[in-house]
Amino acid sequence: MNDHSISDPNCAVCVISSTTNKLLSCYGKLSQWFDSNTKDLAPIFLRLLLAYEFGEAGLEKLNGENWFADLTFPFPLSLLSADVSWTLATGLELIASVALILGLATRLFSFTLMLLTLVAIAAVHWPAEWQSFAELWKGYAITDQGYGNYKLPLMYLLMLCSLMLSGSGRLSVDAYFIQCRK
Repeated sequence: MNDHSISDPNCAVCVISSTTNKLLSCYGKLSQWFDSNTKDLAPIFLRLLLAYEFGEAGLEKLNGENWFADLTFPFPLSLLSADVSWTLATGLELIASVALILGLATRLFSFTLMLLTLVAIAAVHWPAEWQSFAELWKGYAITDQGYGNYKLPLMYLLMLCSLMLSGSGRLSVDAYFIQCRK
């Protein structure tokens, strides 16, 4: 039988147990505070990052040369001319970037950017040829070494999916419109 009580300050196990309980209690209270006060703020970070990345890509297209003629797009986009595809991609990237910053129709623009990203992966970033999963895995890279380069677009795709599922959060035009309707 143990001669020590839980509150015995000379018992190392008691001190560790008491300290652990206090830390877990603090962590629980802190988590509860974050859940009730900041949970809806999280999407703004994804919105701003994605807006920057897609906005930058749109501005590069707006100010650059059309290189879409050298690509093979999946059906039905293959029916469009390179100029139309270039214009659509540029416009979507620029408009969606502004919408993401504002938090306006975030789910809609996240979905459309997901479609654009899937097309970009298929047309640009996916390895042209691969014989095994080991070769395909070489394309999971940020730099193109001849195996494709789908790591970054895949990361964007997953971030956009998160935004589409969670919505724009509290600091957004969407939240303002929802609040006005109540």
